[in-house]
Amino acid sequence: MVIDQRDLAFLFKWLHLSELLGRERFAGCSESDVLAVLETAVRISEKELATHLRASDLNEPRLDADGNVFVLEEVAKAVRLIADAGLFSTVFDSEHGGLQLPHLVHSAASGVLMSGNLATASFPLLTVANARLLCTYGNAAQQVAFAQPQVAGTTMGTMCLSEPHAGSSLGDIRTRAVAEGDDELGQRFRLSGNKMWISAGDHDVTENIIHLVLAKVPDERGELPAGTRGITLFVVPKILPNGQRNDVTVVGLNHKMGYRGLPNTALNFGEGKYQPDGKAGAVGWRVGEIGQGLPQMFQMMNEARISVGLAAAMLACRGYQMSLDYARERRQGRRVPGGAGPQVPIIEHADVRRMLLAQKAFSQGALGLVLFSARLLDDENTAPTAAQRTRAAQRLALLTPVTKTWPSEWAQLSLHFALQIHGGAGYTRDFEVEQLYRDNRLNPIHEGTTGIQGLDLLGRKIRRDGGNAFAALATDIRSAIHAAKERSILRDTARLLDEALVAIERTVKVLLAESDEQRALAHATPFLFAFGHLVVGWLWLDQATSAAAMREAGEDDFPQPFLDGRITACRFFAETELPKVAVWLRPIEDGSTLVHSIPTEQF
Repeated sequence: MVIDQRDLAFLFKWLHLSELLGRERFAGCSESDVLAVLETAVRISEKELATHLRASDLNEPRLDADGNVFVLEEVAKAVRLIADAGLFSTVFDSEHGGLQLPHLVHSAASGVLMSGNLATASFPLLTVANARLLCTYGNAAQQVAFAQPQVAGTTMGTMCLSEPHAGSSLGDIRTRAVAEGDDELGQRFRLSGNKMWISAGDHDVTENIIHLVLAKVPDERGELPAGTRGITLFVVPKILPNGQRNDVTVVGLNHKMGYRGLPNTALNFGEGKYQPDGKAGAVGWRVGEIGQGLPQMFQMMNEARISVGLAAAMLACRGYQMSLDYARERRQGRRVPGGAGPQVPIIEHADVRRMLLAQKAFSQGALGLVLFSARLLDDENTAPTAAQRTRAAQRLALLTPVTKTWPSEWAQLSLHFALQIHGGAGYTRDFEVEQLYRDNRLNPIHEGTTGIQGLDLLGRKIRRDGGNAFAALATDIRSAIHAAKERSILRDTARLLDEALVAIERTVKVLLAESDEQRALAHATPFLFAFGHLVVGWLWLDQATSAAAMREAGEDDFPQPFLDGRITACRFFAETELPKVAVWLRPIEDGSTLVHSIPTEQF
């Protein structure tokens, strides 16, 4: 079993999926349709993806002498099956060939696939984000030529941002795009430059691959604009509409610690190996306006960041399931050390139970956070009033760095516990938890490192708007605290969350009052950790309140032990994790300048 489907059913109820399906956009979708999509995802995940998890790790993609990349046959077959099942199309408008389902459902189905095999499931992740950007910003001809084949899953997609010398500093990119005329797809350019860390940059799953490329358009003197000015977005297919090979060349594969089934490439655009029309330079078409590439790409980057959080959550959930199964079966020791009698399952030992509870709290807390964010995206697009849509957009913007980072960082700790529960066996390749541990280690790095997410949260999302979005969030957290205090079993948990909220509010005042930007941002990552714990603690408390209400009402949708388990996980998180918030925040409140002011030579 790749995931306990009761967790998804509970989260759907907590997030009011039935109300969401009642909106006009989803008029053609019923709860039975949702169930069918999830059942399809589970079947493919368990029978097609999980079955080659180890094989795709041991047999990495290969690059031949002609610059072609080949993936494991089982990987290619599984991706095509996902496409044939319509799982690429779930979230798209019907006019583009989509099923027009909520993002909440799409995220849940994608997560199920990820729990079976993250590397294989990442082909749809990138392709869907690419096609969604084109459906938003591309012209009608570009949508037909480049987006709709991705919606159908007959073509895959990438995003090409980083360059070897620039990394995440996109203002320093040097890829150049020179205009050469117009055609039926829009303004055509010739691109030249190098892109690095391109997931699925080349492969044999599909014949064509659609690259979305950030490049700079030179000014009238032929010089590239400094900084992010002039960064423009281009759609650059591997195979041009006329059937010619575009001037896009794979110059190397990156050999990774994990995520090995998904190729990661270095690409050259305009190297001259392939010259369509006899001219050097990769052919691309401008998407949107010149100079608007970065704001446009943020749609894809932000959706990718949520997907990274989803990937981490699903690895943690799979690891927890493996740990739970192993702890129930593995017999070792006695309840009392040195006591008599038969050996007991290790789940009877207190320290194993502690680690299992931590895994449950981290993995299910991460999944709740990601699906809550997916529901915010649905509200941003479909809420009944403009005010509700604006509020959802502001809340999602505030939480996106948390949704990317918190699952990524704490999934690693959850999988650490999974290895520990398996003991020495967990350190071997006899059990798959060691691969999950390696696979997840990329998640705190790609799509913006943890440090970058901290700068985004503190610099852009809190300081730049004067803390207004956070103040609105604090109001909702207090409402959840008030509701939880009505139930005696959650009273202490609510108090611990209230203490964390007060500490965050106090620190936000300090950070808003700091006039030196560098001094304030020096503490961005510890603040992100503390803020993430606050948010997850809030969502856990809200879930526990819902679980308690279901239990009191005698609802039969979920067994009583299942509901009690969610309440216990919430209490455990509050007791063991929320006190860390004050520790992370203390140096900020005390005005510590150690990190900011230490001379380089002291290192």
